[in-house]
Amino acid sequence: MSVVLPVRHQPALPASLIREEAPSEEAIELDVLIVGGGPAGLACAIRLAKDAPDLAIGVLEKAGALGEHVLSGAVMNPIAIRSLFPDLSDADFPFRQPVEGEAVYYLTEQKAQRIPTPPTMKNHGNVVVSLCEVVRWLGEQAEALGVNIFPGFPAESLLVDGERVIGVRTVPSGLDRAGQPTDSYQEPTDLTAKVVILAEGTRGPLAQAWRTWRGVGSDNPQIFALGVKEVWEVKKPLDRVIHTLGWPLPRDAFGGSWCYPMGPNQVSIGLVVGLDYHDAALDVHESMQRMKLHPLFREILEGGTMLEWGAKTIPEGGYHAIPHRLSGDGLVMIGDTVGFVDVPSLKGIHYAMESGILAAQTVATALAGGGTGAGTELVGYDGAVRASRIVKDMHGTRNMRLAFKDGFVMGGLKAGLMTLTGGAFPGGRIEMGEDASAPRHPGRAAPFVPDNVLTFSKVDAVFKSGNATRDAIPSHLVVGQDVPADVADFYARMCPAGVYEREGENLVVNAPNCVDCKATDVLGPRWTPREGGSGPRYRLM
Repeated sequence: MSVVLPVRHQPALPASLIREEAPSEEAIELDVLIVGGGPAGLACAIRLAKDAPDLAIGVLEKAGALGEHVLSGAVMNPIAIRSLFPDLSDADFPFRQPVEGEAVYYLTEQKAQRIPTPPTMKNHGNVVVSLCEVVRWLGEQAEALGVNIFPGFPAESLLVDGERVIGVRTVPSGLDRAGQPTDSYQEPTDLTAKVVILAEGTRGPLAQAWRTWRGVGSDNPQIFALGVKEVWEVKKPLDRVIHTLGWPLPRDAFGGSWCYPMGPNQVSIGLVVGLDYHDAALDVHESMQRMKLHPLFREILEGGTMLEWGAKTIPEGGYHAIPHRLSGDGLVMIGDTVGFVDVPSLKGIHYAMESGILAAQTVATALAGGGTGAGTELVGYDGAVRASRIVKDMHGTRNMRLAFKDGFVMGGLKAGLMTLTGGAFPGGRIEMGEDASAPRHPGRAAPFVPDNVLTFSKVDAVFKSGNATRDAIPSHLVVGQDVPADVADFYARMCPAGVYEREGENLVVNAPNCVDCKATDVLGPRWTPREGGSGPRYRLM
């Protein structure tokens, strides 16, 4: 196997994501349309409904029900949700439990050495949540305020008029594999709005397309990690939040694991790996299965039952990857779409929600008294974000994740100096290339056979995601031409859901397996929106 350079085989996003055409005569007219029903989008809708109750607000969500595509650890800083509902107490929120203890370990294959908890990773005052449950609860609050929520309606493209975004077109449903209508066909719906707010999450295709169209760059390209996660029913309560470094990852890969208590009989366990790793044979799903056999985790999981599995990409570029513009003529971007994640503290949910709140305040002001969101009316959002704790926190840790491009040991030393100097070391910006430009060197994976007790295959894992995709829908994955065998092998190892495999010298794409983690959108075939309700149906994540 030769060196794989993923960027050579990655196609461009379809030009059809931006449509300069008039909406249909049956278009649904709104004042504000939010694309994405996650924490950022729903926080935005709630704040907007409170500040401007006369506005017609809609939220488009690609999952069949709110929360079904939401995956996170998740230890959450509750500051944003408390500010959104100042009259409620913590007992009113859908929290699983407060963080009551924590430990960080450095792992070798058989041992776990406890190490001091880095200052950025301390979780006193935070809470463990199921983010699915939080999102469903937020959706109930939004609907009670009069927000229109449209589950099962993915946005296929942005509708534009000149330089102005005027709405979106949804994905049609009921097509066969050849893209032809079946008896259940439903044509796309156009929705128009004075302001479109993109809360698509990681690697949102509309945000990518808009930034390309409008030439909006950033100092560094965004980089990403892939997280694979499981929720287990266990025999005894876990008494602490656990994070680990080291094994099973190679020294030139950035990442680590977690295990969180989720009440007396459930735990969340997962492994996150930066997608700039260099071993072409690295398989994140398989690495996590091996990890569960470690004595530290075996003691927690043994005798339990795996309830749910999922995977998701996470933006890791930090401060230097924030786009130079966060708004445009008729458009605002919030949450993971922008990359509001602070990797050293492993936190992003409260930043996503806070960005949604700031966007809502800007939009409410802009539309008050007959404003239209046109021109530079929304630019106040950019200033509000850059003056907020979001950017302040991310600036303080601006180079920590980037330091690990030189390997784990050197990265750890640099990160320590950055912590001691409040981010002042090394002075400037550490430059990073996009993940797809990192070369992948030939590797050799040891054979692994799941035992179906503690460890599971990708096929069995996808079943545990509740994947609801029809087998007969058109493929939503845009694959490059003439993918060589070694690149096909790389895709097969990289994808946690078994979407890609090699047969002979050919790449085979099992698109219905996809759980929308977007990992291949970072490193290979591009992800585009597909029929509403497709993908996973998370309940516990």
